[in-house]
Amino acid sequence: MKNYRHLFFDLDHTLWDFEKNANETLHTLYEQHGFARYGTFSVDEFVRVYSDINHALWRMYQGNKITQPQLRELRFSRTLAKLGVPDGQVPPNISAEFTDLLPLKSAVFPYTYEVLDYLKPRYRMHLITNGFNDVQAIKLASSNLTHYFESLTTSEHSGYLKPDPRMFAHALDRTGATAAESLMIGDNLECDVLGAYNAGIDQVYFNPEKRRHFAQITHEISCLSELRNFL
Repeated sequence: MKNYRHLFFDLDHTLWDFEKNANETLHTLYEQHGFARYGTFSVDEFVRVYSDINHALWRMYQGNKITQPQLRELRFSRTLAKLGVPDGQVPPNISAEFTDLLPLKSAVFPYTYEVLDYLKPRYRMHLITNGFNDVQAIKLASSNLTHYFESLTTSEHSGYLKPDPRMFAHALDRTGATAAESLMIGDNLECDVLGAYNAGIDQVYFNPEKRRHFAQITHEISCLSELRNFL
């Protein structure tokens, strides 16, 4: 069994349950802005359309096709346009409201705390994420995760986005780790797994929905508790 010294975790969709926290936030916004008055879409439809559009825009952002401000603005304007809300009736501050509310949510994936409690005395642990500086630290504090990690590397810190291997190189450099003694744990085959592979880092693919794929991966898990099987 290979001896690792440094563990690099993705945050959203790996430890912090982005979908659950986003859904709660969207339910709040739906009520606060009285979207039910339109009578054309339910809160569940609002969540579904937002999720589809947000995922598509994130792929564009990760491909350097749009900027962070464009991502934040377009995900709501496009969602509400698709749902039939007239352009002049789109709440002007809804994107900022979402960005303020979301990181205050605290849902994490099952066994997150138990596994991190087990790993912390054994490894040096870090976070590497394409999330934004202004919200990631708040998410960590809200979900009581901050104390587990020595460092947080974001795309804004490094100037690169996963899967660019230069982002992983930046994280290694600032933490004093080497690729050979490091392990990346994340939910995204392209950003986390392929990105780490191209940087010479072993990978753990967190695949709770057990999606089919043909990628060559160092380790694959469907539950965070499985990390204890080899760490």
